[in-house]
Amino acid sequence: MLREAKGGLLVLALAVGCGAGLGAIAFRWLITTFTRALSGHTDYSAAGHAANPHVPWLGHWFVLLAPVLAGLAYGPLVQRFAREARGHGVPEVMYAVARRGGRIAPQVAVVKSLASALCMGGGGSVGREGPIVQIGSALGSTLGRTVRVAEDRMRVLVACGAAGGIAATFNAPLAGVFFAMELILRDFTAESFGMVVLASVTASVIGRAAFGDNPFLHLPAFTVTHLSQYLLFAVLGVLAGAVGVGFTRILYLVEDACDWAWRGPEWARPAAGGLLLGTLLLLLPQMYGVGYPVLEKAVGGRYAIGFLVVLLLGKMLATSLTIGIGGSGGVFAPSLFIGATLGAAYGAAAHHLLPGTTGPVGAYGLIGMGAAFAGAARAPITAVVIMFELTGEYTIILPLMTAIVLATLTSRALSVDTIYTLKLRRRGIDLDHTPGEAALAGITVGAVMEPLPRPLEGTTPLAEAAEALARSPHGVLPVTTGGAYLGTATARTAAETLADGAHTTAPVQTIAHLPAPVTAATDLSAALDALVTTEGAGLPVLDDAREHLTGWITHQAILRALHRTASAAAANTPANTPGNAPGKATADAPPPGAQG
Repeated sequence: MLREAKGGLLVLALAVGCGAGLGAIAFRWLITTFTRALSGHTDYSAAGHAANPHVPWLGHWFVLLAPVLAGLAYGPLVQRFAREARGHGVPEVMYAVARRGGRIAPQVAVVKSLASALCMGGGGSVGREGPIVQIGSALGSTLGRTVRVAEDRMRVLVACGAAGGIAATFNAPLAGVFFAMELILRDFTAESFGMVVLASVTASVIGRAAFGDNPFLHLPAFTVTHLSQYLLFAVLGVLAGAVGVGFTRILYLVEDACDWAWRGPEWARPAAGGLLLGTLLLLLPQMYGVGYPVLEKAVGGRYAIGFLVVLLLGKMLATSLTIGIGGSGGVFAPSLFIGATLGAAYGAAAHHLLPGTTGPVGAYGLIGMGAAFAGAARAPITAVVIMFELTGEYTIILPLMTAIVLATLTSRALSVDTIYTLKLRRRGIDLDHTPGEAALAGITVGAVMEPLPRPLEGTTPLAEAAEALARSPHGVLPVTTGGAYLGTATARTAAETLADGAHTTAPVQTIAHLPAPVTAATDLSAALDALVTTEGAGLPVLDDAREHLTGWITHQAILRALHRTASAAAANTPANTPGNAPGKATADAPPPGAQG
């Protein structure tokens, strides 16, 4: 079977790569279609204060209405069908992989495509990377759930979808791989890396068939002409790292301000906030949509220093406002835009001060792009690879690496979180923290597992199985057929399936879910991770071949193990050893009321 065979994951990775490639083609077509419909131009950011040819009588004032009309379309769509499609998308995928076993609702792919394309087409100053990552990941998760793969494989398929989306959209297969590994999976293993590479290459081939084999950005060639430039690039890296952190802070500050100010229904928020965005676009039309033509002009040295600073600040505000009012789109492209304007302004200023040694202004703009993204996302490997692939420019790879490393270190010194993880931390989610991990070290599942509850036969009618599940202590039971393990079924899933109109005689195996495998030798901390990311409050313990059931592990069993560990630790504390009666001061613990 595909879900268990060694070659099954390879076939699924290929399928996800194909789906992500086709999804990227459809998504880019939607963006172009809505942009032309709402602005009358392929990319209005390069058109200046031009009128919309569809409504010429409005003149350039149409930009006041474009975000409102787009908001009226995607606001109710997101609110009704997929609220996780709001915002920049990548944090939701990171959370799904780290905490939900890779499960993403299938409708997210469709809703995210339409909402993000409408948002960008209506002037939303956001990028394509966040949406295509969420779209590709939703496709990978949907395929994994359809085939009912184990959760460890589900996570890999989600990463395959993310990599494929990036690869096909930006013609950057390597960047797609490292984006998925460094930001989504956050764990490099040989098997997962191979599958992600396969999906990325497959999607990239499909993307190149549709868009051609050309670098995503067309920039002039740059070279390092003097060794002293490395010092200038290093300073730029530090500045870009600080600016990346500043962009993160402004993004969430504006989002908080929008949350505080809005008191109406959420579905109307994008349309109402669209008036503010439209006013900004009226003043600075270069902020309309993604703005790659403006970015290329900035790197090409075609703007004055003062206007570059205006563009930098304007992009920070426009992107933050787009996200704050409930828009849908990514922050990768805005990070590149901010870095390009910062680098170009820095290079132009350096050229005025040191005209003989600075080299071309565009080199600083290009390096600023990668460094600003590294400062915001803190993904140095991805930043280096993605800048090389997006531009096809290898001649400045060494100063680029120097600036990106310094930007990453600066970002780490200034902030604990990245532009992606801060969104999750504001919800109380810390992806790097595993509760109880230290206390459970060295304890295996076999030491605490409970007796196996009576499994459900896979052919049991759903209505009958729902009754058994409702009576079970943990709301979950294993499902087997002929003694072979199929997965688990939960009372919640059974009730939802029956409520959706499923025939009561349908077999329970149709709702069986295959959680991450747990054996008697599995560490208790790993079993806790599996329990947290699965439905229900219990998991079956499998034999080494992962075919037959040997026991049952629950949250209560792990809590009892934690309690025993804590009690043993308390019994060995100095306060309870001879010569240290409770309440007596020690060198490490002053008595109550002591000053220190």
